[in-house]
Amino acid sequence: MADSFFHPVSGFDLPRFAGVPTFMRLPHVDLDDPRISDVQIGLIGTPWDGGTTNRPGPRHGPRQLRDMSTMIRAENGATGIRPFELVNCADLGDVGPNPASVDDSLRRMTAFYDRVVDAGIVPLSAGGDHLCSLPILRSLAKSEPVGMIHFDSHTDLYESYFGGMKFTHGTPFRRAVEEGLLDPKRVIQIGIRGSTYDTEDRDFARSVGIRVIPIEEFHDRGVEDVMQEAREVAGEGRTYVSYDIDFVDPAFAPGTGTPEVGGPNSYQALQVARLLKGVNIIGADLVEVSPPFDASGGTAFLGVSIMFEMLCNMALRVSETSIPAS
Repeated sequence: MADSFFHPVSGFDLPRFAGVPTFMRLPHVDLDDPRISDVQIGLIGTPWDGGTTNRPGPRHGPRQLRDMSTMIRAENGATGIRPFELVNCADLGDVGPNPASVDDSLRRMTAFYDRVVDAGIVPLSAGGDHLCSLPILRSLAKSEPVGMIHFDSHTDLYESYFGGMKFTHGTPFRRAVEEGLLDPKRVIQIGIRGSTYDTEDRDFARSVGIRVIPIEEFHDRGVEDVMQEAREVAGEGRTYVSYDIDFVDPAFAPGTGTPEVGGPNSYQALQVARLLKGVNIIGADLVEVSPPFDASGGTAFLGVSIMFEMLCNMALRVSETSIPAS
């Protein structure tokens, strides 16, 4: 049973439109706070989009995601999981990026996540553009490569952009494979679609053994069959989950920088996250929510709902494999 300090504020005690918004109304615990040693899952914002090559705005994602997350309640209505009673969860705040420097921002993020990992905390992050996944993986996979289940409309496996720029939101997982952070034979990418520059990214995926499921196959086979394969590819080993909101069709999630039509609907978007149950998730992210393109907050609310589904499975796994929370 989780420490009551880490339970979120109830809407019966304080209206959801009142109070300081934190992720899912959880307590904010700074990395220097003595209570950091009690946190088991940390929700973290990475408000940075210095790797964006199309429409900017994901740097504002964590703030809108926090605001919309006040609608998340204590129990998953579909699975019955009550994550905040299983483990101690807290909002660890934001990584402070350097908006004028890609290199310095990557270093800052890795340094932040090094402290999270050293504290034994499993991170659930909110971006930010997809390059944010790379410094997180540099911390989580420092000792050995990990597997990855990746939901996206793009592979993010390109070699470079604009004549040699190797660090953009279209390259993070190429770098992660090259740096030995990902075991490519335990990586699966789901939902890939849209027009392309060429086949360079898919050629690289084939050459190293990454499994790519294009959207046509996803729709033909259905969510449950695809997710069964995803769990098989990940296996029992340590696995990262990366979820780009543009995996979802822009009719349901317009607030993103590089939308691609023909994707899953919002229910399917929740299903794939729900069917991560049993995966040995050592960290996860939800990235590329761009509030300027959906000021209503609908995209962000879908994003935090997906985060909650991932959190439920992460909490279940942590509660089964760790010393019970005090």
